[in-house]
Amino acid sequence: MTAETTLDLSKTLAVLLAGGQGSRLHELTHGECKPALLFGDRRRIVDFTVAGAVRSGIRQMIVATQYEPATLNSHMVSRWGRAFSMMALRHGPTVTGRPEGYAGTAAVVAANMAEIDASGAEEIVVLAGDHIYDMNLTAMIADHRMTGADVTVAVDAVPLADATAFGVMGTDADGRIRMFVEKPAHPPHMPGDPSRALASMGIYVFKWAWLRAALVKEMAADRAEHDFGKHILPLAVANGHAYAHTRMLDDEGRAPYWRDVGTLDAFRKSWIDLRDGLVRCRLPDTVNAGRRMLDPGHDGWTGYNLRAGGLSLAPPSSMTRRWTLLDDTVVMPGARIEPGARLTRAIVAPGAIIPADLTVGEDAMEDARWFRVSTGGTTLITPEMLSRRASARAPIYSTASLSTERI
Repeated sequence: MTAETTLDLSKTLAVLLAGGQGSRLHELTHGECKPALLFGDRRRIVDFTVAGAVRSGIRQMIVATQYEPATLNSHMVSRWGRAFSMMALRHGPTVTGRPEGYAGTAAVVAANMAEIDASGAEEIVVLAGDHIYDMNLTAMIADHRMTGADVTVAVDAVPLADATAFGVMGTDADGRIRMFVEKPAHPPHMPGDPSRALASMGIYVFKWAWLRAALVKEMAADRAEHDFGKHILPLAVANGHAYAHTRMLDDEGRAPYWRDVGTLDAFRKSWIDLRDGLVRCRLPDTVNAGRRMLDPGHDGWTGYNLRAGGLSLAPPSSMTRRWTLLDDTVVMPGARIEPGARLTRAIVAPGAIIPADLTVGEDAMEDARWFRVSTGGTTLITPEMLSRRASARAPIYSTASLSTERI
């Protein structure tokens, strides 16, 4: 296991926030937490975050779970367990003794103080387990140590129109954060660039001594929720000890890939970005996590025999003239497409069997009658939706009609 650099991370511990339901993904996360969702043949969303930690040399991790953790727990142990000297699975309701579990992101770390103290950690890296991204954590940690910051926040430039979904900040030329606003209705733009804002990626590096003291005070406050963005970061910003880390650009001036796949549109587009090689993002598969690496020559994406710019035309056999059209469409593992179907801007959920007569993406009203259609035009198709459609469209034969047919 080779780290990104030779930085000493023996006293660095990662806290993986992996409890999110991902409610904006609707039926995809009914019964499955968002980090555990399949993303390609042999990986899950959480693998991108964990692979970055392993590449960077982090060997201690607390995995904080909350909603439907069974698949995630099993996957973390089997896929990544041997990559860490210490991995603790900490389920919110069990740790807190309350059915609702952790009451916010800061409460996750506060509830696991004893485990962090016992680890001997002096640095805490807080990671979001439900984004698709490529991140060099050692560069961020090195920046954090160089500035002497209490907290360093990973940032990315996002379109101003999208910034309302993020924590947005303003910085000095040296990266010191002077202003932080959580999910503002009217986000401030970047200096010199009115079209974009500087958004938090939800990745933080903290001095543990400072964070521990801040959490003790925060948890004494009478609030329903204790959040990093709303309650902890503003303290560091006010003290002048918060810095932003901007990821290094590649040789062509592009930032490494990052996308919050929290909506059906973002999930579909990110899947296609990676499937069709439209962006540069290292896949988790090539990380040696104490087991044989997956074959890097296999792209790990299914459901497509021929691809060209997101269009797939796959003749089912030499015995039929019916072709299948899949345009800007995601076919998740376990789904099947019958020859002759036509799908545009769709997500086909695991277990769904698309009948040959189905056309999606050409009649919005018809699509919405049977399936879930997002505001961005993505159609989610699940086995249950297909079953309802088939039942409603099944012919009904009365006794009279059957008698008439016999005459």
